[in-house]
Amino acid sequence: MANEQKRFQLLQGNEACVEGAIAAGMRFYSGYPITPSTEIAERSAVRLPQVGGKFMQMEDEIAGIAAALGASVAGMKAMTATSGPGFSLKQENIGYATIAEIPIVIVDVMRSGPSTGLPTSPSQGDVMQAKWGTHGDHPVIAICPCSVQDTYNQTVRAFNLAERFRTPVILLMDEIVGHMREGCELIPTEELEIHNRNTNMISSMPYAFGEGQYVPHMTSFGKGNLYNITGLFHDAAGFPTNDNKIAGEEGSRLMEKIKVYKYSGILEFEEEEMEDAEIGIVCYGGTTRAVQGAIEMAREEGYKVGMFRPVTLWPFPEHELVERAKQLKRLIVVEHNYGQVLLTVEGIIKGDTKVEFIGKVNGTTISPKEIFRKIVEEEE
Repeated sequence: MANEQKRFQLLQGNEACVEGAIAAGMRFYSGYPITPSTEIAERSAVRLPQVGGKFMQMEDEIAGIAAALGASVAGMKAMTATSGPGFSLKQENIGYATIAEIPIVIVDVMRSGPSTGLPTSPSQGDVMQAKWGTHGDHPVIAICPCSVQDTYNQTVRAFNLAERFRTPVILLMDEIVGHMREGCELIPTEELEIHNRNTNMISSMPYAFGEGQYVPHMTSFGKGNLYNITGLFHDAAGFPTNDNKIAGEEGSRLMEKIKVYKYSGILEFEEEEMEDAEIGIVCYGGTTRAVQGAIEMAREEGYKVGMFRPVTLWPFPEHELVERAKQLKRLIVVEHNYGQVLLTVEGIIKGDTKVEFIGKVNGTTISPKEIFRKIVEEEE
């Protein structure tokens, strides 16, 4: 009974994030407390010492991600967490992690409004910041969990993707999911598929990779091989270069390593009631429960409504949505912002299916009844 109680716990989404990270092998956390992500720092401070890990509260958000990057380079699986304003401050170092190919998980528990906004209210306003926030062309992996259990599972997956592809991965949560409290199964590490970085270097040069490969292997800094790290375009030895050919090849490889392996564990989406759907609803993260409730209400009234949820928000499951939209009369995008994923959906649907929108930015949640009314009003 004791083991069962330990395995199944009543947790917040933020707490489940920490437990998933530890199960995935996270042993270093550094950050700066900010609502509504603070519980991630608090639980990390308690749990990491219990498993031989380290917790550091830094002086600001920039130092929070910088310390985590240093720990990752030294060989530890590392994470930092924040919310909107802090996410903005971390963007330069997200770009640094991208070009230096440093695995890290960045959690952004989104809140409402620009600047300080509404710190404890739900929002999904950082969606495009997750995709384009750091400067320059760069690859992005951003994952959106929709429940406490999903947060645990997707945090594990975020670490696996970061280690596998030597890239920052953004766990794009929101206040609803972060503060939602429900039962969660803490699946032990030995029962999970865990991906650890490949430290078996191809050569003595830290950024060398074999033919047909896109991801260099990664030994810990200071162990074995000479290692230079820079935010500049660099050669196979890690030293800066102005060679246009090398820079072009490196920039393309960074993008291609996500594109080529998109269907090898990166892309994930969920569908409900889509087999016979005439109306599709696109949602993600904290809007999912409301959409599920609206679909149940609509089905009871005879409306054929289904849900398409991108779990991996970036890269977006474009082809899959286009294929599903071919059978639909209408497609409704539901999100807590002014229409950030809506822009992507409209761009890929290209007018072939009617695209509509339900959004909210006043700090309150979108309810199942509001979504249901949208379904009914347009049908009548």
